[in-house]
Amino acid sequence: MIYRGASWLADSMLRPFASGDLAERLVVDAPAPSCAALIWLHGASVGELMSARPVIEALSERCSLILTTNTTTGRALAQSWGMQARLAPLDTPQALKRFIARFQPKVAVTLENELWPNRSAALAATGIRQMVIGARMSERSARRWDKLPWLIGPMLGRIDGLSAQDLGSEERLARLGLPADALLPRMQLKLLTPAQTTPGPQPETRDRTILAASTHDGEDSLILDAFMAARRQVGGLRLILAPRHPVRADDVAGLMSARGLVPARRSAGADETAPILLADTLGEMGRWYDAASICITGGSLVAKGGHTPWEPAAHRCAILHGPHVANFAEDYALLHAVGGAETLAVDSGATLARLAASPALARQMGQAAERLLKTRAGDAAPLVDAILMAAGIAIAGKHADIDAEKGTAS
Repeated sequence: MIYRGASWLADSMLRPFASGDLAERLVVDAPAPSCAALIWLHGASVGELMSARPVIEALSERCSLILTTNTTTGRALAQSWGMQARLAPLDTPQALKRFIARFQPKVAVTLENELWPNRSAALAATGIRQMVIGARMSERSARRWDKLPWLIGPMLGRIDGLSAQDLGSEERLARLGLPADALLPRMQLKLLTPAQTTPGPQPETRDRTILAASTHDGEDSLILDAFMAARRQVGGLRLILAPRHPVRADDVAGLMSARGLVPARRSAGADETAPILLADTLGEMGRWYDAASICITGGSLVAKGGHTPWEPAAHRCAILHGPHVANFAEDYALLHAVGGAETLAVDSGATLARLAASPALARQMGQAAERLLKTRAGDAAPLVDAILMAAGIAIAGKHADIDAEKGTAS
């Protein structure tokens, strides 16, 4: 009652002065014509929307959506996909009432952990079904929520369907009040897009090519020294080095030249046919993954926490990394368990040489990494079907039925 009263008062005080983004969040901006949508999908910002893009696109093919986010960058991203998108309503009773009246959704889908007390209550009061996908609940967060059962319990109790990221999250959410019959198949949203990646053409030189992907300052020298040592043992070894920030390319080129290497630069038109390629452009990493059977993931040889291993896994690369992988510790541990990744040892040149001299082993590692990726990602189709059915759309319906649903919503 205190929260509801305070948020009601905040809305009343802010509304007379609202304009621009604040007016949008209070839902006092001018409504667009025909803005109603069957499904309201909300993600905190760019990362959540990017992770869920396959689900968003699958839903948009079947019915009308309104996407909301907490940030202007998230809004711009969704709009760039051609979606109806706006900033999420503030968690005040009045803003939520205006939002629901304007868009009239049948289902509200939340990405990951965006649960709000007033939003939950307002959706339940108007009969809008509530679903959560990619939900996470750490043990630490669960202990905090244990102290607020009167707040978390009702919110979880109103959820009609929830897909957690892992078994631990499932168990903790159930302990906090999620109904057992609300559980949907688990899914790792962040893995959906890489799991749907189709590797491109792979050149004949792939087995002899090493990729250093998204390197940071301090890593290039280590990688170049390891490459030089490996090349002394394995003839014909090739290298693609892709700095995380292309602005560092001149410095990296200097490090190469100091070791007697003559780099060809992608910014000058060179490609993977060059024996030593400095990939100093953005947006082409998939091409470099396809060109190399062995990938060293950047940010892991220095204390940056490491970059995702799932993109190289999607392209069947054997994954090598340094000791600093705190950002993806569980992911790398799982890849190690199935033989898809290795830690670069102190003598990293020997590790590179061993894999480069055994193409079958590198291919085996890459295939193991890809299999794990697809297993962990899960299948988005049953989840999409569950959301559509909650919105009243028959899964086996004809296209004419789908078009009719879209027409009704808009």
